[in-house]
Amino acid sequence: MRTVLSALDMFSIGIGPSSSHTVGPMRAARLFVDGLAADGRLDEVARVRVELYGSLGATGRGHGSDAAVILGLLGEHPETVDTATVGARVARIAEEGALRLGGIREIVFRPAEDVVLHLRKRLPGHPNGMTFEAFDARGASVRATTSYSVGGGFVADDLNGHPAVVEQRVELAFPFATAAELLEHCRRERIDIADVMLANEHAWRPEAETRAELLRVWRVMRECVDNGCTSDEELLPGSLRVRRRAPGLFRKLDAAADDVDAMRAMDWVNLYALAVNEENAAGGRVVTAPTNGAAGIVPAVLHYADRFVRDLDDDAVVRFLLTAAAIGILFKRNASISGAEVGCQGEVGSACSMAAAGLCALLGGTPEQVENAAEIGIEHHLGLTCDPIGGLVQIPCIERNAIASSKAINAARIAMHGDGTHHVSLDQAVTTMRETGADMKRKYKETSLGGLAVNVIEC
Repeated sequence: MRTVLSALDMFSIGIGPSSSHTVGPMRAARLFVDGLAADGRLDEVARVRVELYGSLGATGRGHGSDAAVILGLLGEHPETVDTATVGARVARIAEEGALRLGGIREIVFRPAEDVVLHLRKRLPGHPNGMTFEAFDARGASVRATTSYSVGGGFVADDLNGHPAVVEQRVELAFPFATAAELLEHCRRERIDIADVMLANEHAWRPEAETRAELLRVWRVMRECVDNGCTSDEELLPGSLRVRRRAPGLFRKLDAAADDVDAMRAMDWVNLYALAVNEENAAGGRVVTAPTNGAAGIVPAVLHYADRFVRDLDDDAVVRFLLTAAAIGILFKRNASISGAEVGCQGEVGSACSMAAAGLCALLGGTPEQVENAAEIGIEHHLGLTCDPIGGLVQIPCIERNAIASSKAINAARIAMHGDGTHHVSLDQAVTTMRETGADMKRKYKETSLGGLAVNVIEC
C-alpha cells in the first residue's frame, strides 16, 4: 500500500480566484460543519469563529478567503456553488448578521468579527493555516479544528510535517514516486505515461468513468475559455481596476483573416490563457491545473493543440490530461504546488511542466522525450516568486499564465527535436524547486509583502 494521488486530484472543478485561498478554505469550512453534523452537535451551535493565518491572513481578502469560508459554513462546495451569486450572498450575511450553518442551523454571524485575518501570524504546519471553533449559547466550545490548505484545493487537518497526508492509500498497478520509476514502468511494459496513469486510475474507478470525468474537466476548461472571451464586464473586481483583455483580443483575432503572420498561433495561446485567468480573477468557474493561480496554462496548451496541431478526439484529450497529471503528481508528492510554500515556481512552474509533457505526448513523443519536456518546463521557472499586487490574483498572475503557456509549447518542441537524453532529470529539477522554495524569503511566497506587491503602487 502506498500513499498516492489520482489524476482527478490534479484537475478539480472549483471557483476562482485561488485554489489554496478560496477552494481550500471553502472545503475546510464545509468539512468543519460536516463534522459538527456527524457528531450530532449542529443544533448546539450559537456562534462560529474562523481565524486565517500566514498567507491566508496576509492576502485572504484579495483572494476571497473570507467569502470562501462563509460559503463553506453555509454548506457550499467549490464545484457546485453558484459563482454568480457569491458577492450578493456574502453581503446579505454581513447586513443581516446571521447565517444558516450547513444550510440548516441559523446562528448569529458577523463576518467582520467572526472571520479574523492575521496579517503576520502563522501556524507551524503550513503557511496556509486556519482554525475553526463553534460555541454554544453559553460560550462553551462545541468543536474546534485546525486545517491547512496545502495547494490545489487540498485540505489537511494534521500535516505531520509532510503534505502527503492529504493523499490516499490504495494499491496501484504501477506505483511510482519519482519520474525515474515512472519511466521504468514505461520501458518495462512498453507503454506510455498515459497508459501507466490509466491503469493506476483503476484503483479508484472503472476506465470508462475516468475517461468521462477527464472529458468533463475538458468541457469545463472550454466553457471557461468561452466565458472569458465573451464576457461583457470591462474590469476585474478589486482595487486595481484591471481591464479584461481577452474579449477584445478574441474579437480582433476572430475577425482577422488567416495571414502570413508566423506568430499568429501565439496570439491565440495568449488569448486562451488570458481568458481563463481573467475568469479565475473574477471568481468564475475554473479547473485547478494544478492550482487556480496557474489554471490557464494546461487549457491554453490543450486548446493550442486542438486548433493548430490537429482536431483532438476524446482519446487525445484523455492522453494529454493523464500525462499532465502524472507530472503534476510528482510535483505535489516531492515538492509543492503551493505558492505560499515555494513561490510561483510551484504553481505556474508546475503547470508549465505539466502542459509541456501533455503536448509532447500528443506530438508523439516517447516517455523519455515527455520527461525531457516536463524538465525543460520547470527548469526555466526555478526561483519564480509569488508576489501578487494587492493580494489579488491579477498582476502578474494573468500575464504570467500566458507567458508560461508559450514556454510549455516551446519546451515540448525542443524535447521533440531530441531523443530524450538530457543532463538534468525531472527528478533533479523537482528537488531543486523544493530546495529553492525552502530558501526563498517568506515575503516572496504569496504574502504581498515583497517584490512587485511593494514596488508597484496600487491605484
